[in-house]
This record gives sequence, C-alpha cells and structure tokens, in this order.
Amino acid sequence: MESVDFLICGEILISHPNGFPIHRGAVAVKGDNVVAAGPLSELSKSFVANKTINRPSGLILPGLINSHTHAAMVLFRGLADDLPLKTWLEDHIFPAEARLTSELVELGTELACAEMIRCGTTGFVDMYLFEDSVASVADRVGLRAWLGEGVFDFPSPSFSSGEEALKETERLMNKWKGHPRITITVDPHTPYTCRPELLRHSRKLAEARDALIVIHLAETEWENAEIRRLCGVSPVEHLDRLDLLGDRMLAIHCVSLSEDDISLLARRDVRVIHCPESNLKLASGVAPVPELLEAGVTVALGTDGAASNNDLDLMSEMDTAAKLHKGIKKDPTLISAPEALSMATTWAAKALHREEDLGCLREGSKADLVVVDMNQVHLSPCYNPVSHLVYAARSGDVQDVMVAGRMLMEDRVLTTIDEGRLLESLSRAVGELGL
Repeated sequence: MESVDFLICGEILISHPNGFPIHRGAVAVKGDNVVAAGPLSELSKSFVANKTINRPSGLILPGLINSHTHAAMVLFRGLADDLPLKTWLEDHIFPAEARLTSELVELGTELACAEMIRCGTTGFVDMYLFEDSVASVADRVGLRAWLGEGVFDFPSPSFSSGEEALKETERLMNKWKGHPRITITVDPHTPYTCRPELLRHSRKLAEARDALIVIHLAETEWENAEIRRLCGVSPVEHLDRLDLLGDRMLAIHCVSLSEDDISLLARRDVRVIHCPESNLKLASGVAPVPELLEAGVTVALGTDGAASNNDLDLMSEMDTAAKLHKGIKKDPTLISAPEALSMATTWAAKALHREEDLGCLREGSKADLVVVDMNQVHLSPCYNPVSHLVYAARSGDVQDVMVAGRMLMEDRVLTTIDEGRLLESLSRAVGELGL
C-alpha cells in the first residue's frame, strides 16, 4: 500500500461540479497534490495515511476561488454604505485609503484571509495597495493568491505614479517568482483611471512576463458614457484598440455591455469576473451573465471588497449568482446550481489558466479542498448535494479547509491564524485610522 499524508473521508465527495456525487468518498493527499479521489472502499485498499480525517456527515468539494477582491478593504467594512459607486469611491474610499500603511494593509489582509478560510475559500485574486504585504500574509497563512498592485494615473498611498506602481509590479514578479502559491498580476485599475499610455505599458509588462492582466471594466453606465465621450467607443472597444483584450485578461464586473461588446469579449477569449452582490449594493446594475455564457465567455465569481459587499462570503455569492437572473428574466433554468458552483471552482481555474490542477479533485490536482458539515437542520434532507451547496449551505457549515496539502482550518479551528490576537490588533488599528 502507498503511504500518503492525509486521507480525507466524507459522506459525499463532489470532485467536479458536473460530476456524479460519490457517496462514502475520500481524497488521498501526498505533499501538495491529490493522488486519488473516489470511493473510500477503493482508496482504503490502496493507501495508508499518516493522518486520517473522518467526517461522517462531511461533503468534500474543491476549494472555492474568489476571483476578485480587495482583501484589506475589510478595514472599511460598513464605511459610507448606500451611496453610488463614484461618490462612494471618490468622496469616501479614496480619502480613507490615503491613511493606509503597509502595516494596516497587512492587518486587514490577515482579517480577510481568516474570513475567506472560514467561508471555504482556498484562493483569491487581489487588486489593492502595498501588495508585497498582501503576499507576505498569504504566504504565512497558506492561501493561494494572485496579487497585483493597483495602477492609477494619480498617486496612490503606495506610489507616486502609475509608472512607479508598474515598477513595483515587476519587482514583486522577481521577488515571488517560482512561489508555489503566489502569482503576481498586472492590475491597471480602470479604463478611466489609467490613460492610454499607462494601459499600453501595463500590456507590455504583462506580455513580457506572461502575466495576467486584471482590470475593472464596464462596471457602470457612467463609465461607459465617460469613455465614449473621451474615446468615441465603449470601454471594451477602447481596450481592444489598445490590444489589451485577450485570454490573459480578467475583466472585472462587465455590467454595462452591448451585444457588440459581448461578441468582442468572446472573440478575444477574455475571462469575465462576476461580482453580483457588490454590483447590486452599489446599484451598478447586473452583468449579462446568461448572454456571456451563451456567447462562450468564461465567467468566474468574485466578492469584490468587503467595503462594497460587505463580506467575503463566496458561498453567499454563489447563491446570489444562481438566483439573480432567474428573477430578472423570469426563467428558473438560468444559471443552474452546477454553473454557479463552476464559477467558483472549475471556471475560476480556467480563468486563471490553472484548469489542469485547480478547481476539481482528481489525481494530479492540487490538494485544495473544503469539507462542509451536512449534519445541519437547514441541510436536511439532501437530495442533490450541489444544489444544497449553492442554495442552502452557509459559510458556518464549512468544517475543514486544506490548501496545497496543508490544513488551514480543522474542525472549524483556524490553524495558521490566531483570531484572538488578530481581533485585538484590529481594534487598536481602527482607532488609529480615526474613521
């Protein structure tokens, strides 16, 4: 029998959103990889584990990937709610962010990581400030992360110019090159906060380093009108003229799209990140996800930052994503439960060009997994476990989280974050912010 590090056993195994649930399933883990996933009766004959985690009422599934957030913005959770995006951002968030330091971003990121782990998230895509601090936290707590320093035309709390932010991006690429869990991305903020020259420089850096480009795109009708006024075309067409569109782009939000925009995104194989709860709260609108999917666009799911959501709960986000278009279109078949789960797993992995080893549980995939405790009143009885995950499960049902073969939460106890110390530090820091 082959020796493995872990044998994770549960009542149900979902190795893929569209696969058949396996009852009395298990996952064998060695190092940071899955070596087998299937019926426990078969795996128990082939593997002997250094540690067996037995969850008789557990549902094992691939780790969820939050494909867009601003992690440290948990520091501004609940600040300036119920305002339009432009007012919220320019009159409240930007001034608050001017008080940030790398130490505050580090603290906010650790708080965000604790929240995301408890919600079953094993990886996140972050655009923010002082991203070296974000990377240090992700490295320490064990999450998988794609991180990019926000690039703006104007000075940020981190850097005096967008060009300086791009230099920092390149420095971070060199510093974190080869890290098994941390990947650096190129993150121009939006088409209206980055002049064309800065967008071109972002593209050149991304091309030179084969990096992903992450950008907020077509988030509001105001953005659409403003770019049309300045450039004579939609934001999507504007980026296409600058040769930015392509399969290495994560286009965030994509709410205000025409049919031509959708067709162009599909032709260029741009990956769209849907953030339904943030878009609803800021009244930005609703992304045309059914039309994007019909056109063949890969759509993944993100929470956005906790200042505009106001949480980082990807399980809640799946529920919202699945129900939103049903109500709008009066069609209950739109965005099925497997599709909503795919947005947080397999489609997210595809968006990140990691479909070979993330987003599912199979031989050779990374050992990023979650166990949900199904022994709950609100989860009983269970006829369809995928449907239950999307429509009924809550973040508090998450029992275990593993990333790259390391337990980050075991039986609801975080193993890499001291929550008591964290909350004490947070209380002091919020007082120092003076918001």
